[in-house]
Amino acid sequence: MKTKGTLSLLVTSAVLFSLALPLFAQKRETPAQKATSQGTAPLKLVGRYEFPSDLKTRFDHLLVEVNSHRIFTTPQVAKSVMVFDLKSRKLIHTITGVEVPHHLLYREDLNRLYVTDGGGGGALKIFDGKTYDLIKSVKLLPDADASIYDPATKYLYIVNGGSDANLTYSFISIIDTTSGDKVGEMTINSPKLDAMVIETSGSRLYVTDVANTKIEVIDRKSRTVIASWPITLGKTEVTLALDEANHRLFVGCRTGQIVVFDTETGKELQALPINQDIDDLAFDPKGKRLYAACPAGAGSIDVYKETDPDHYESLGQVPTGPGARTGEWEPKLQRYFVAVPQHEGTNAEVQEYQMQ
Repeated sequence: MKTKGTLSLLVTSAVLFSLALPLFAQKRETPAQKATSQGTAPLKLVGRYEFPSDLKTRFDHLLVEVNSHRIFTTPQVAKSVMVFDLKSRKLIHTITGVEVPHHLLYREDLNRLYVTDGGGGGALKIFDGKTYDLIKSVKLLPDADASIYDPATKYLYIVNGGSDANLTYSFISIIDTTSGDKVGEMTINSPKLDAMVIETSGSRLYVTDVANTKIEVIDRKSRTVIASWPITLGKTEVTLALDEANHRLFVGCRTGQIVVFDTETGKELQALPINQDIDDLAFDPKGKRLYAACPAGAGSIDVYKETDPDHYESLGQVPTGPGARTGEWEPKLQRYFVAVPQHEGTNAEVQEYQMQ
């Protein structure tokens, strides 16, 4: 039989425990959230580019073209590239004739826009940058998607083929952007490749082998794979950035990590925690910052600062919107742009941020 004193002690303990429950139930802050809550956000929203209210879709890529003051965007279900004026922030044109728009390149010297099209049979569509008329369509395989431009050779490397083409291997096709002709092709033993980045001081091309969770290192001169680097600190690696001066390759993984590689040794060094489902990653060599567009939950831009090649400080998370996975760092403007799909009565938009 419990005494009065014992009952009183039990009641008191129960009350104290119930008061403590909310504290235990709180989610632990990530390093990025903690950094944001303790100081100034690393980015300040300075502009919005609003899409029509009936546009309900995700985006795959965007491109800021500074000299002609335009932003090119890729709303997937619209089967088009939508163009905004960088000064007025108004929609000025819609380029049709693209089934599934993916990556974009603009050559200012030729005034040409290059769009990888993953729909139909797969193609690279080349448009006149002034009239927006289609100049040429270069035939590729289905799932023509990620691309990377080599400014020295004027070649554009495009991932296509793989599982979407019912193949166990993929191609990286090489297009001469001056002539518009396909000048070569590399076969990679993987059904799923994704992001690419190139060295400008060397001949290496890095590509994510999503199917096998590794980085393939390709020599652009011999057009052969010269190394394969396994990824163990993250999964579903879909985006890359490069700090070439310090020999660091950054691999964005949708499981919530930026995995850092040493490009001289091919070794993983560490994994930086970020929000999940990243789709775009950028490194600003001037500001020594990493920008990760992460659409999970409420959506965020996760920002890290490289204090030295082996140390990275989280500067915080900047809220964007659910599904905001498409980002672009524009070094000439020192601005970051992110495309946000329509949500909760808010029209789809491109948000423009200033570095702080």
